[in-house]
Amino acid sequence: MLEFEIKAGSLTAKIAGLLGARNWKMATAESCAGGWIAKCCTDMAGSSVWFDRGYITYSYGAKEQMLGVSPDDLLKYGAVSEEIAQQMATGAKKYSGVDVTVSATGIAGPGGGMPGKPVGLVHFAWCIGEQPVSTDAAMFEGDRESVRQQTVLHALEGIVLRIEGNV
Repeated sequence: MLEFEIKAGSLTAKIAGLLGARNWKMATAESCAGGWIAKCCTDMAGSSVWFDRGYITYSYGAKEQMLGVSPDDLLKYGAVSEEIAQQMATGAKKYSGVDVTVSATGIAGPGGGMPGKPVGLVHFAWCIGEQPVSTDAAMFEGDRESVRQQTVLHALEGIVLRIEGNV
């Protein structure tokens, strides 16, 4: 856990600097991470300067009501999909008015996996400034906590890489 906290803290400090230099704010839209991305951001003193809000949208209804995710797309693609991750990130940006959003939706386990969507699969999306929305998927190994920790780090790393123009 200590290694995770050190990495998350370092990434959060980097994000704080990048957002602060641009006078930008960010928001998160989380399903499988359960608010852990937002927690890591708000662990940093002074984060209210650059962190605006987090949406924890675990259910289909929450994704629809809070982020404007299409109910038809939820039925067509399932919550764990590139399409839904993209809608979560764009919805968070639309409803919060921030400059940067990240979304994560996946299967942390130990149950819930299915053919084509195994435990450990997480879809991500990032909205960075005026850049087109960017998506990614990752397969993480380990138990539920490990999958969630890897989700948080991947989401935060993705913000840094995209703001710095390395993706």
